[in-house]
Amino acid sequence: MCTPCCISQLACCCGSAACSLCCGCCPKIKQSTGTRFMYALYFLLVTVICVIMMSPTVEKEIRDNIPFYEDMCVKLNAGDKCSSLVGYAAVYKVCFGMACFFFLFAVFTFRVRTSAGCRAAVHNGFWFFKFVVLLGCCAGGFFLPNQDTFLEVWRYMGAAGGFLFLLIQLMLLVEFAHRWNKNWSSGIKYNRMWHAGLALVTLVLFSVAVGALVFMSLYYTHPEACTLNKVFLGVNASLCLIVSLLAISPFIQRLQPNSGLLQPAVISVYVMYLTFSALSSKPNETLERDGANVTVCVFPFNSGSESDNRIVTGVGTVILFGCLLYSCLTSTTRRSSAALRVCRTSMPENERARCCFCCPQDDGDDFDEDERRGGGQNVMYDEQDGTVYSYSYFHFIFFLGSLYVMMTVTNWFHYDNAKIEKLLDGSWSVFWIKMVSCWVCLLLYMWTLVAPMVCPKRFEA
Repeated sequence: MCTPCCISQLACCCGSAACSLCCGCCPKIKQSTGTRFMYALYFLLVTVICVIMMSPTVEKEIRDNIPFYEDMCVKLNAGDKCSSLVGYAAVYKVCFGMACFFFLFAVFTFRVRTSAGCRAAVHNGFWFFKFVVLLGCCAGGFFLPNQDTFLEVWRYMGAAGGFLFLLIQLMLLVEFAHRWNKNWSSGIKYNRMWHAGLALVTLVLFSVAVGALVFMSLYYTHPEACTLNKVFLGVNASLCLIVSLLAISPFIQRLQPNSGLLQPAVISVYVMYLTFSALSSKPNETLERDGANVTVCVFPFNSGSESDNRIVTGVGTVILFGCLLYSCLTSTTRRSSAALRVCRTSMPENERARCCFCCPQDDGDDFDEDERRGGGQNVMYDEQDGTVYSYSYFHFIFFLGSLYVMMTVTNWFHYDNAKIEKLLDGSWSVFWIKMVSCWVCLLLYMWTLVAPMVCPKRFEA
């Protein structure tokens, strides 16, 4: 029983076989899904390493608990107490290696249309050798000449790639809102309960958005200070109201019958979240009272204790990179790729309404699936007639995600004193990035509403 399983896993790591688990009781997995999962695992592993490199707490624990730590650093030529292996410069070098890895595969798999070729076999297998290549790329960043020049140039390239990845995230959110409304609206003609569910969710989302606005108005504004907070709260709330009215206006309804209040409700909640995150990321503002400086417009439930800061940072980091992986994986599906091109997809208009619509049937359902058993988990080869997703585009998204991780972990442009424990601390660069993201998200959604009028041929069935 163990022999076939070991052989199949060896073929997975060192050959072109698809990735699977040893356990035969695991559910069936499609080749395309397993491949994307393995690349996401690589991505997550390097991300965790970057987080460790930016954590003085972890560095101290390693230094105190690993014997002969300083001797090992000297032998590795890593500087005093391995100083060259920690900090923002080390993260830049590691992420440079990961970005090179995914960029090389994006070029290598360009215009791969079928899984039968040798390039597709490399993409879907040889995991051990690809892992070695990834480690080599990450380690190679530490041996680049002219380190100071490299870090200066790579910083701006990372910022450009990180902004582009943020833009793709926002476009996916808009696509998600449209898809949710369309999916649930398609079930109204068969069951009126879908209409009730649609109305209930819309009401809850708008209530959350309004509640967040009231909360920020109470705790992030002050009669004598925080003028910038008041202005941005008013601007963002007004823009949310405008897009909500635009979504149900008669001329938009005539061109897009599926347009309703659910989409602006989703967008409004996300904009309020980004606004709250931006205001929380803004440097503290002080006000002089009775001869003493008093900090105003701060989160009221922050006790300031070290344990609370660690918990908040840990939760925030998990949520951040969870969303990052979700964006990398979902942006490569056919439906999402069509949404990023802002054109009508070939999906049927009357799709089946489902509560769990965000976990749709795989794009590969149209292909003939060849199921094979390799001594463990069953693998369905769903790309016999053609690829389910664009291999090159998939790696390009992970390339941009690598740059986004690099900039986020190092606190964007405030990298000199950046620490992972201070990921959620205030800085003007993070504040403006998040605030601009609010406006871009609203503009993107507004464009999806008016685009059929501006470019009617792109939206013809």
